[in-house]
Amino acid sequence: MQGLLLYEQSSFNMLDRTNLLLPFFLFGCLSTACGPGPANQDKTTETTENMQTTITRTDFGALPDGTAVDLFTLTNKNGITVKITNYGGIVTSLAVPDRTGNMGDIVLGFDSLPPYLAGHPYFGAIVGRFGNRIANAKFTLDGKDYQLAANNGPNHLHGGLVGFDKKLWRAETSLKAGAVVLSLFLNSPDGEEGYPGNLDVQVDYTLADNDELRIDYTALTDKKTVANLTHHSYFNLTGNPSNGILGHELQIFADAYLPVNETLIPSTGPEVLNGDPFDFRQAKPIGRDITANHVQLKIAGGYDHCWVLKKTSDGPTLQLAATAHDPLSGRLLEVWTTEPGIQFYSGNFLDGSLTGKGNTTYNHRAGFCLETEHFPDSPNQPDFPNVVLAPGEVLRSATVYRFSIKK
Repeated sequence: MQGLLLYEQSSFNMLDRTNLLLPFFLFGCLSTACGPGPANQDKTTETTENMQTTITRTDFGALPDGTAVDLFTLTNKNGITVKITNYGGIVTSLAVPDRTGNMGDIVLGFDSLPPYLAGHPYFGAIVGRFGNRIANAKFTLDGKDYQLAANNGPNHLHGGLVGFDKKLWRAETSLKAGAVVLSLFLNSPDGEEGYPGNLDVQVDYTLADNDELRIDYTALTDKKTVANLTHHSYFNLTGNPSNGILGHELQIFADAYLPVNETLIPSTGPEVLNGDPFDFRQAKPIGRDITANHVQLKIAGGYDHCWVLKKTSDGPTLQLAATAHDPLSGRLLEVWTTEPGIQFYSGNFLDGSLTGKGNTTYNHRAGFCLETEHFPDSPNQPDFPNVVLAPGEVLRSATVYRFSIKK
């Protein structure tokens, strides 16, 4: 599965879903009705190995009803290691080397399952059925109104009260040339969180020996619905969240962004960047302008906005969306995606109330997010790229996190 999103012309020359006329039996094969995968057949550690590239499964605790939760550890031949639990598809740890070769964990999260169950700001999770916000927690589709949970002030955020980040996904492991794959499967039933249609979702995490972590999303429905899937890791490339992220040098390959209102819903169309604090066309430290006297920074308490990515082709191609570089460690993160937008969030709501891995307090701006996505509130804004998924269509999307050292 290539996991590339299929495009056609729109007012932004970006995404639309493409009708592939797949038979309904394929839709069923993505669902939990297909039975447990090999990763769920027992609770012993298992390893698939090719040279130094491995994937292992261990226990990660249990849900309140006693259902077991697994933790998968993917390691490539260079020692990059990512740990992912099938609860929420959460990336709990991502260890990459610095310029001296020392490994460091560059994502925020917890050492065990209970803090994830207790509630957290989507650390490392798969977000859906609709990532980001929907205004007033409602939308209209084909003349019918759909009411969603208002879990972020008046708005609907990241799929609602029990979104994909709080679901136990079915898991399978596999091996490809120079890579290991964790495939996660989820069925979201018709009416869940207010959304129409039975939605079957597959998310593939692929760790490759070329130091890339790729996320492929696929979704099918039996009724018209809306969907916008993303990943929500909080990055801190220093490997020590106590250092904060203001010194990271960020570049976003976009000529415009979406201003928001007081509830963080896009309030206008794209605003062209012109050297203001939202202009990341050239790399600059995150902290350079974050306290500038700008109404949008005051509304969000920092950056929490969607940038409209430049498209250099009309096809379903991966394109470079953003880079982040930590001068302290030398680590460089590249974000590639097929999506039309990227939400840059500067950890504005982290306030020191959460204690993460290694007993580390997650203070203000301890991590940042780069969420590849369709635009916020797209179901209510017809000029935005299409997020409607119909029966017989396939939603495909891909994002790649590429790791290296900047000399």
